[in-house]
Amino acid sequence: MPSREERAAGFARIERLVALRNRIDAEIAEEVRAAAQREVEARLEEALVDPERVEASIVGQLGFALRVSPTRARTQLRLARDLHAGLDNVREAFAAGELDERRVAAIVAAGRHLDPTPRAELDRRLSLHDLPLLGVRRIADLARTVAAAVAPETFAERARAARRDRHVTISPAEDGMALIRALLPMEQAITCYAALCKAVTEHWVGAEPVTRTRGQIMADTLVERLTGQSATTPAQVEIQVLVPLESLLDPDSPLPAEIPGFGPTALLDEATCVGWRRLVTRDGIVIGGDSRRRAFGGVLADWIRARDRGRCTEPGCDAPIEHLDHRRRWSEGGVTSLENGRGACAFHNQVREQAGWSMEGAATVTPTGRRYALRL
Repeated sequence: MPSREERAAGFARIERLVALRNRIDAEIAEEVRAAAQREVEARLEEALVDPERVEASIVGQLGFALRVSPTRARTQLRLARDLHAGLDNVREAFAAGELDERRVAAIVAAGRHLDPTPRAELDRRLSLHDLPLLGVRRIADLARTVAAAVAPETFAERARAARRDRHVTISPAEDGMALIRALLPMEQAITCYAALCKAVTEHWVGAEPVTRTRGQIMADTLVERLTGQSATTPAQVEIQVLVPLESLLDPDSPLPAEIPGFGPTALLDEATCVGWRRLVTRDGIVIGGDSRRRAFGGVLADWIRARDRGRCTEPGCDAPIEHLDHRRRWSEGGVTSLENGRGACAFHNQVREQAGWSMEGAATVTPTGRRYALRL
């Protein structure tokens, strides 16, 4: 049986590894900032001074190097930048391994609207607290409270801007499910949730037998009030389903069908939606044809989106496909075909048009000559 000392030593090693991981993340942040500065200097020498295009090119390269999406790369770039714009104490604690990236990111996000001087005051006041002992949520709340105190007018404008940014998104979940998220003003969100809770209470006190859980009643009520139809009514959409050729040849094949962008599923049937489009795959590749049109459209566009699983094909990017792009440009003789087409998010399709970016075969080439294989 392990001794008490051996068991304690195991946890001590974990603590040291966590501190090491934090220091490595801090070093990565420093390298991200340095790489961005070098790219800015190089672009200035090339007389390319459009800040948005410069940032997009930098973010694109960082996304490949960090193996993350452009959104995540931009967040890390701004984190690295803001740590050198007034957050000296936070940066030192990060470099020492005392704070992890999630806590640092929460502080940076709370002060992103501040100029360097009030951000430095935020940093000073936070240093009076024992931040390593606080959870991410508590640090975020504390940082926002301090940010509001050091610059109340700026904080109020940030709150007004946040209300203007209200929106709704959808993202895939496991087992044929999906998540709908609504970013709303707090009072509206609370009102919506209270209405769903009220629907549960009304159902429980009604004459109808209770056969659903609280969560099921709330979810069904949300669907009914948004669509105006019962949750059991077939959805008024057409669903593309990828069916492996092996499943058609062998009814006992374990390979599941897949909805592009949402993953494998096994429970969808004709009762759940109005229309279906079945695309047959072999070894995970959609079997299709080509087109002589310049733009990808019709069935060909559907094939490309399905083959690429509804997600951008650049490595590290999970953004939904917004553009269909020619791997070999149309202007360079590229044909509008399944083989020459690829799905891309708006960011990666647009950044490729910048000077120095190109595509060779199944790889994207950045302005520094780095090659990154597409996720096909």
